[in-house]
Amino acid sequence: MTGAYVVTGGTGALGAEVVRALAAGGAQVAVPYRRASGWDALRAALPAGAELWGAPADLADPAATKAFMDAAAARLGRLDGLAVISGAYRGSGPLEQAPEEEWSEMMTANLATAWSSIRAVLPHLLARGGSIVTVSSRLAAEGGAGSAAYAVSKAGVMALTRVVALENRGRGVRANCVLPGTIDTPENRAAMPGADPRAWTPPAAIARVIAFLLSADSAPTTGAMMPVDGPS
Repeated sequence: MTGAYVVTGGTGALGAEVVRALAAGGAQVAVPYRRASGWDALRAALPAGAELWGAPADLADPAATKAFMDAAAARLGRLDGLAVISGAYRGSGPLEQAPEEEWSEMMTANLATAWSSIRAVLPHLLARGGSIVTVSSRLAAEGGAGSAAYAVSKAGVMALTRVVALENRGRGVRANCVLPGTIDTPENRAAMPGADPRAWTPPAAIARVIAFLLSADSAPTTGAMMPVDGPS
């Protein structure tokens, strides 16, 4: 697929697979990053010739996020879509026992960054049409006991996606959300050594769904909350 896309969280396990899937289809990709080491690893993992651009950006800062989106549009010539992959997980037990700071940490990492990214990219997408794909979680749909802050922040991502889809229906911009279960990453295997990862979903499989939702092949689809939680 051709075009120009921003992938937040593009240096993480899932984000890197989304970048790989887009680049493999001939797309240009822009990635905001926090650590140069992650950016260097991403570039090294992609095949020669991949059209990739990145710059440091704090997505919790609306001004910094806008500056990144404007720079990405100028560098790539246009923006056709945004994949909101950035986020974090923390679950410290029942609501009354979880540390107070866990709430603000999850709201910032998962919801505030999605809000600032979507808000900053919309003017560019409205100029020519485009697609937004967010990543929530199956926990947000099923409850998330023991992970209240995470589950609520990811439920907020779902609500935000619905709002964006409704507000931009008829304006050429689509918004959809994927809901993974447990993703088969080295970090999750280390955190859950007794679990059976055969039921988990590989990042590359989720990335293919995200790439499809960004592409023109999914043009009739907006406002979808799509579970992506089976083995591949």
